[in-house]
Amino acid sequence: MLPNNTSEQRRFSKKWILSMVALLLAFSVLSACGSKKEGAATASPSTSPSATAAATGNPSDVIATYKEGGKITRGEFNSFISVNKMFSPQLAQFMTDPAFQQDMLKQMVTFRVLSAKVDDKVKADADKQVTEQMKAITDYFGKQEGGMDKQLKDNGIELKDIESLMKMSFYTMGSMESKITDQAVQDAYKEQAATHAFDIATVSHILISLKDAATQKDLRTKEEALARAKEVKGKLDKGGDFAALAKEYSDDPGSKDAGGTYKDADINQWVPEFKQAASTLPLNTISDPVESSFGYHVMKVESRSTKPLDDTLKTQIKSQLAEKSLSEFAEKEYPNLIQTNNLPKPEASPAPAASPAASPAASPAAK
Repeated sequence: MLPNNTSEQRRFSKKWILSMVALLLAFSVLSACGSKKEGAATASPSTSPSATAAATGNPSDVIATYKEGGKITRGEFNSFISVNKMFSPQLAQFMTDPAFQQDMLKQMVTFRVLSAKVDDKVKADADKQVTEQMKAITDYFGKQEGGMDKQLKDNGIELKDIESLMKMSFYTMGSMESKITDQAVQDAYKEQAATHAFDIATVSHILISLKDAATQKDLRTKEEALARAKEVKGKLDKGGDFAALAKEYSDDPGSKDAGGTYKDADINQWVPEFKQAASTLPLNTISDPVESSFGYHVMKVESRSTKPLDDTLKTQIKSQLAEKSLSEFAEKEYPNLIQTNNLPKPEASPAPAASPAASPAASPAAK
């Protein structure tokens, strides 16, 4: 519904770290392992006798080779997935899953192949970003319990392993982004704008909550909240000052001291009921109470528009298109690149038995 300032601060405090790990999403690692997670809580050695093969043997063992003389050793592969796990601890539950290991191998080969072909300009720009990110990462983890050394030790990696993955990531993405044309960005913007992806609105509201935002303790019943919201609307209909009433009545800590207003806000960040009202209410009129999971809102929509294609949005769209190109490259080209692959393979699911209704012999037409 309303922007959660606390969670936003936590998210942006790690933004410089997550920008590198976000490349995982281009390959949908977690979704690929989703069925495994649903069928069994976590992957375990008993699930597949070969599931732990990636973690056994010598670090110098070659587990995969690819065209142009490329090879990946067990030690290199384990460092690659351990760095990813350091930034995304939820990956730990998939470490012994053959499907996850195969997906990570696909990433590693793709990154290596593409990053090896970048031009000097892309490499120079990427090196600057890597230097900045490495400093930010060491500063961030240095403030955690045990410091950076503990993080490295717990994950069985060295600082150079992080830098290696970051270079591959930034080189790869820099190369893919350099191939995205301005016209492609324009076309993607128009396409997404047509689906209201960039809709923004300036909305003032007064929230009458059912629960305290900080403690989640009950404040009032649903009936009491609705009656209070109607009281607020009545005062506004009589010419009451919206900002003053927001300060007095609103339970939204993110807006009550700003006149209840969210200016040029992305409407897609809000819960469906609030988003719908922000999209459809007549401009500059006081709404009836709008119910959402947070309580009741008395709203006034002051403006609606589409976010312009500025430099920030261009960069965002270019990254989206680059990630899509990266994913497509991995899916189409990886099978032609890989030559040997000694990692365990996912067990094939048995084909479902035909149901009586699906059997020709069971069909009346077959008689």
